[in-house]
Order: sequence, then structure tokens, then C-alpha cells
Amino acid sequence: MAGTHEVTNQPPPLVDHDVFSTDAALTEAFDRYGTAGERAELEGLGRLAGSGQAQQWARDADRNSPVLRTHDRYGHRIDEVEFHPSWHRLMDTAVEHMIHAPWSFRSPGAHATRAAKFLVWSQLESAHLCPISMTHAAVPALRTDPALAAVWEPRLMSGPYDPGPRPPASKTNALAGMAMTEKQGGSDVRANTTRAEPAGDGWYRLTGHKWFCSAPMNDVFLVLAQADDGLSCFVVPRILDDGARNPFAIQRLKDKLGNRANASAEIELDGTLGQRLGAEGRGVATIIEMVAATRLDCTLGSAALMRRAVTEACWHAAHRSAFGTRLADAALMRNVLADLAVESEAATALAMRLAACVDAADDPHEQALRRIGLPLAKYWVCKRTPGVVAEALECLGGNGYVEDSGMPRLYREAPLNSIWEGAGNVQALDLVRVLSREPDAVAAWRHEVEQAKGQDRRLDEALAATGALVAQLSTAAGTGQARAVAGRMALLLEASLLVRHAPAPVADAFCASRLGGDHAMFGTLPDAVDAAAVVRRATPSVERG
Repeated sequence: MAGTHEVTNQPPPLVDHDVFSTDAALTEAFDRYGTAGERAELEGLGRLAGSGQAQQWARDADRNSPVLRTHDRYGHRIDEVEFHPSWHRLMDTAVEHMIHAPWSFRSPGAHATRAAKFLVWSQLESAHLCPISMTHAAVPALRTDPALAAVWEPRLMSGPYDPGPRPPASKTNALAGMAMTEKQGGSDVRANTTRAEPAGDGWYRLTGHKWFCSAPMNDVFLVLAQADDGLSCFVVPRILDDGARNPFAIQRLKDKLGNRANASAEIELDGTLGQRLGAEGRGVATIIEMVAATRLDCTLGSAALMRRAVTEACWHAAHRSAFGTRLADAALMRNVLADLAVESEAATALAMRLAACVDAADDPHEQALRRIGLPLAKYWVCKRTPGVVAEALECLGGNGYVEDSGMPRLYREAPLNSIWEGAGNVQALDLVRVLSREPDAVAAWRHEVEQAKGQDRRLDEALAATGALVAQLSTAAGTGQARAVAGRMALLLEASLLVRHAPAPVADAFCASRLGGDHAMFGTLPDAVDAAAVVRRATPSVERG
């Protein structure tokens, strides 16, 4: 090889590291909320997520998008989606580690433990966590009807992974999806036109279209349709118990910006059989628990994207020099990396705190905090993610813009969670409803923030100033400031968690920039913060034999 092609000053590949154990923010949150006996499993999952083999699965799944097969060779309509083998390897691991099924465990911290697994495994590849998330989220909605739950919950909470269209009773595992929105309404699901007509024995026949059907290859779907008494929720299997195919025509797969390993589809329902879940006219109320669970997963997924991006940026800077200085030692680069790291740590802390709320189902405070915390976290963390990923990509320079780095895949994925399950305005308007109708939730937010009262002057001052905005928004007719208030309330939750639980340099950097300064751009931390300590904490170490 010519001497000009000698490779120098390039970082080694970030492989064979434990994604869980090298993430201080996550391990500490797990210790607070998770199941201690599950640590060894998380470490094993973390090592697999950091392995070269699993990283290749992720690349293959992303580069080989699913393919729709509408008919078989003889002309029969089959409506099946084919996936690359690496997709199935990712799914198999997620199901093996029961990321879809925390409801199966009664141990304290089961949902926080599942959240930690979600954060670890989705750093590898985000798209396949969509069907895993919806399967997990379907269970609380199904429990609206104990008879339907008795049929479907054991199927959804089992393993091992068993793909393919077959009668669900014959499979070792079933997965759930949803089909809510239509092209004329989007988030305004009450504008749906899909009709549901009684077919006898508790079954209905559904006729209409769905503009977004998530994971159309799954075994069962929660579908919204108009019954005689209004918008209602239905449980729709792909394959009926007798082996017949339920009418479920996949018109096309969406050609998406990111999330390319996963299939999203437009579907037509033509006399499709479904069983009503909940009362007629109560479709939104019935499916709301599913939405709440998927919103938490949006927050977890965005926190994972942040962490992966920051990890790549810190690793690159630790192993590359420019202008005679290692990048991680250059003051300006260190400022950028530290700023990104505290944003990532705050997102992880907030997501794990809300997962812990799910474990405390009998605690009114925890459930009230979950009610207000989910729209705040979904709005704020998901909105911040594209900026974090873009800045982290820039830390790698031109290398970060090249597909081989993996950063473009993160960048394409970054906006998704802000859109899925209600975009930013939907979350902000949900907050307005909470502020005006649910005083217990507002009190829970304040109580949570005040756990850090007196420990940081900037936090105390920001809480006092934000209290007036909250009171004003809860009574004002206009909602134009809803985003501003949502962002401020989310920041205070994050700040309180960091002040109580994170090392002093992390909490100080966060409060100094987000509460005590004008944080218009990453890389603008005040000189007084200990940026070097923050970067050291965020940079993974790899033991090489």
C-alpha cells in the first residue's frame, strides 16, 4: 500500500464495549429504580449491544428496508412484509430479554428495569423497537376488557419471538400494532371515517382506511373506528383463530426519512373482523393507556439516541487530534461535549424517573406525576434530540456526515419520536388540559421539583418564576405560550433530578446554562463549570485484551 494511505489520527472502532456499564447516568438511575437482580442481564445486553456482530445487524437491517408482497405467485392476496434476517435477530434479542413484557413480572422496579433495557438496546438500532413498544403498550389498554385480556395478554407477554402469519394460538409469541390515524384527520382521530358494524357474538366488521398503520406484520392491532355511539376501539387480529386471513390490505409501505428498518403502512379494511374493546363511543379513553405507554417509549428512545450520539462524539474526540491538541482537551470542543453530555444525562434521568412511576401504580402521587410528566418529557426530550444529534455529528466533522460512521442513521431517526404519538403541539395542548383540570398532577410536579429546594439558588429562582407562568396558562383562554411553559416545566424536572442525583459538575453545568443563562446554542457553558469532569463521565472506556 502506498505510504500516502497509511491510516493515522483516526479513532479506533467503538466496538466490544458494554453499553450499559459505561453509561454512568443510566447505571445510577437503574440502581435507584430498577430490580437489583437484573443487573447481570443488563450487563450482558449491554455487551451484546456494543459488539461488532450486533452493530452489523443494525447496519444490515437499516440498509435492507422491508419489502411488501401483496400477492403470492398464483395471484392470491397475501399482504405480507418481508424483512432482512438481521431484523429478526434484533427482534429475537428484544423478545428474549422481555423488553416487550414487563407486565409479566411482579418484582419491584420491573418497569424501570425494562426501561433500562430499552435505553440500552435501542442505542443499537431504534426502528425494531417500534413493534416491541406497541406490544408492551397494548396490555394496559386490553385490560379494559378482562375477557379479551385473558385471551391476548398471555400471547403478547410470551416468547420466544415467532414471526409469520399464523393463527395466534399456535405461536409462541404474538406482537401488537395499532392503526389509529387517517389521512383526513391525523392526530384529530375524531375525524376518522372508518365504520364498524355489529357482526354478532361481540364481533364487528370494519370498513375504511388507515393512513398510518404501525408494524403491519404484527399479529393483532388496536384500531379506532366509528360505531353507532361514536369513535370506538377494536381488537383486530391479522389471522383468525381458524387460520383464515382477516381482510387487511396493505396498500403501500411508507418511504420514511428514518426508521427505515421498520415497516409503516397504509391499509384498507373491508369487512375486517374485530372485537370491541371498551364501550362504544369511548375509543379515545380506551386507547389512552396505550398512548401513555408509547409516549414514555418515545422519551426513552430519544434519550437513547442522545446517549449514542454523545458517546460517538466523546469517543471520537478522545482519540483524534487537531492543531496539535487532542480534541477532548481543546477548550471549545470540551465545552460542546460537556454541554451535549448534560443534555443527555438529564434526558436519561427524566425518562427513568417516569418509568419508575409506572412501577408505583398504587401511589397517587406517582400516578399524578406520570400524568403530567409524560407530555412534558415527550415534548421536551424529543424536541431536543435532533439538535443534540446534529451537534454530535458535527463533532466528527466530515467523517460524521458519511454513512459508515453511523451518525447519519441517528440523524434521520432523531425527529421521529417528536412526531409519533402526538407532535409537539399535541403534547403542549395536553399539558394545558392537565393544568386546567387536574390540580393533583400540577401539585405532583411541584412536589417533585421541590425535592431539590434549597440545594441550588438558580433552581429555586426558576421555580418561582415558572410558577406564575403555570398559573397564568391554566386560566388563560389562549394557549400560545403552551410550548414555552412546557419546556420550562420539563427543564425544572430535569434540573431537580440532576441536583439530587447527579455529580456536582453535571448539575452545576445544567443549572448554570439552562436555568441561569441564555442557552441558545450547544457549546455555550459558562467558563466556571467543570467541563472536563462532565466529559470524562460521558466518555466510554473499552478494555481491550
